[in-house]
Amino acid sequence: MPSTFERTTKKLVKEIGDQELRPVKSLLSATKIRRFSLIQRKKARSWFWQRPDEPLDASLMDILEPGSSVPDAAVEVSVLFSDTEVSKQQAAGSVNAGAEVGFSGETAACQESSLDIQIVSTPQKSWTELQKRKLLDPEPYFLKQCREAGVNLYVVTETVELRNSPVLPDLSSANVSGKFFFPLNIFVKGEAQGGGLKVRKKTLTVPKGSVLAYTRKQLVFYGREWDEYTDDDDDEKTLLGGRVQESPGLDFKLLQEEVSQNIKAAELSKDMQGVVFSKLLAMLGDRKALQDLMDKLEEEPFGHLDGPGGTILTELRKDFRYPEVGPGCLILYLLEALMVLSDIQHVLLAQSMEKRILLPQRDLVRSILEPNINCSENTPFTLQPELLAPLQGEALAITYGLLDECGLKMELNSPRSTWDPEAKEPLCALYAALSVLSQLAEA
Repeated sequence: MPSTFERTTKKLVKEIGDQELRPVKSLLSATKIRRFSLIQRKKARSWFWQRPDEPLDASLMDILEPGSSVPDAAVEVSVLFSDTEVSKQQAAGSVNAGAEVGFSGETAACQESSLDIQIVSTPQKSWTELQKRKLLDPEPYFLKQCREAGVNLYVVTETVELRNSPVLPDLSSANVSGKFFFPLNIFVKGEAQGGGLKVRKKTLTVPKGSVLAYTRKQLVFYGREWDEYTDDDDDEKTLLGGRVQESPGLDFKLLQEEVSQNIKAAELSKDMQGVVFSKLLAMLGDRKALQDLMDKLEEEPFGHLDGPGGTILTELRKDFRYPEVGPGCLILYLLEALMVLSDIQHVLLAQSMEKRILLPQRDLVRSILEPNINCSENTPFTLQPELLAPLQGEALAITYGLLDECGLKMELNSPRSTWDPEAKEPLCALYAALSVLSQLAEA
């Protein structure tokens, strides 16, 4: 489930209605992104998900020859955006296929935000003048690194900026009774016996000038000349050195083959499987630790870490095949999939690993993805009773939580739901993560 900040930026982008606008997902990025900022996106190891945008500590002006002035900005829109959401959710009873839940509960949540924003863009005339300026000679070192690594580089062309410093409140409560309680939404999680009331209130102050959303264009270089290219993620294309590489037909069979090939190429020993499984389990509550491990694995030679991630790196150093093939590649593939998932899904995955329910969860996700992966409309579906049967009680609640977090509206007392095309990427990542983790669990 997105953070309070990300929920707010996504709602804002939806309200503005510009399909090229991208919501900023973290407050850290909101204070780093500016007009003309450079953003990199590393190529994913999968056709089925994308890696997040990473703001660089550099701008377009840092890689171009000096000019007389920075192009003027045009403030096109100033808007006051206010949003209040109150939700109430109840769940009780049991689920089909004999999975007794023994659960009843009620949750209520309220979020409110008031944003004074302006949309800042650069006139086309200014872009034309900018393109007369050549790249620096010699080129900056980081630009050379991006080129050699095949990393896509973008420039921010338009920003949605805050003119005030709003406080984003997040008030939630839960009235719980029964055997256990699972996270029907981000506001409530944990276990309870009997009855009880949990109340939580958080506030987040967003600094004035923060960027809540942005548009970007991909940079293309021809010697010391450059141009900008409007990319469309829906086309699933990657620009590599001035040429466009089309993706293959993205059906479920290809996803299966992709996962299988990554697992087969790794040739993990039982000892390494056990180490990786146990250390990842210890790290799943810490997104930064997962990202740090990912960053170190991408270094050549890969770097050093303390803690569980360091133990995994120590094991990998014993494998002479790294980095071209081997276990390191599989772990990077798994980490990419995990980074697509939410923090709450990480908690639920850790519980799934401990309960050894990864395989039935994988089969259930497959039953959803296989017929719907290329469906572009909201389509009802019903979960198969024989796939629900191995998931009893709390295991079923954990599984429904994983699916709910992907964007499927799951109800504890019903196997029916509706396919949402926006759930495709997180569901593919969840399928890959469950497949690899279940392989590791064999140790």
